[in-house]
Amino acid sequence: MGEIHEGVQQVQALLSEMGYGHTVVWLPDSARTAKEAADAIGCEVAEIAKSIIFRLKNSGQPLLVVASGTNRVNEKEIASYVQDELGKADADFVRERTGFVIGGVAPIGHSENMITIIDQDLLKFRTVWAAAGHPKAVFQLTPGELVAMTKGQVMSIQ
Repeated sequence: MGEIHEGVQQVQALLSEMGYGHTVVWLPDSARTAKEAADAIGCEVAEIAKSIIFRLKNSGQPLLVVASGTNRVNEKEIASYVQDELGKADADFVRERTGFVIGGVAPIGHSENMITIIDQDLLKFRTVWAAAGHPKAVFQLTPGELVAMTKGQVMSIQ
């Protein structure tokens, strides 16, 4: 498989290594946005666990916020929590620091460890869908599994 699929293979392997029986699903259309993903899967936009990477301005480190597909990140609230300003992460930064392309960033399997924040609104769903290393690849999991896999801090992101 080409480079474009390495991230998907990595996510699937990591899910297996972690003892989860989840299978990555290839969608016929792009799932680059939460709306596209929800339309392709047939679920509510809020059930999409979108991975958003920020660049912390002072430390230069990446920060992952896994948000419900309908929610916007309150950057001031998150900045206060991490005690650093949130900056935009461009495509090169995202690829370099996570190993994934924008639109396909999985909540697990990144190139390096990073602070992870999980949107508490995701916890109200029985299952959610997350990107799996490519804009057309996703996997389904429970919110509890998402928290366990990422070791993320659950909080309000709005």
